[in-house]
Amino acid sequence: GEKKETVRKAEATGTIHLGETAFSLLKSNKMKKGDVITVSEIAGIMGAKRTSDLIPLCHPLHLNKVDVRINLEERTFSAVVNCTVSCTGKTGVEMEALTGVSVTLLTLYDMCKAVTKDMELSEIKLVSKSGGKTDYRAQ
Repeated sequence: GEKKETVRKAEATGTIHLGETAFSLLKSNKMKKGDVITVSEIAGIMGAKRTSDLIPLCHPLHLNKVDVRINLEERTFSAVVNCTVSCTGKTGVEMEALTGVSVTLLTLYDMCKAVTKDMELSEIKLVSKSGGKTDYRAQ
């Protein structure tokens, strides 16, 4: 039952509902703490790379790529985070993708909390994974 080294890929997503005021400041890049979107995306990349330091029994992995994107949804005054992670190895990268999303959302919260504390993180989930024994795609 030895696992083979394969290209492993996972994508996760999550949402933060900011409210109208924080959303407007974020969108116009007028938040006091600076460029919230860029800082949050970088934090998510760093978080994905440090997953094994945060989650007990999670193997440290040499990641080939971590991509974090924040998309603003004006209709709901929300930011949707997507994180895609890949590596070549014997273990999946879904924890790294989920951690990347979570750290990005927490950074968005931290950088917007001076404006409002009435924010909600939600819908953090695995979108897809491939390269292991079984592939997965959310319905």
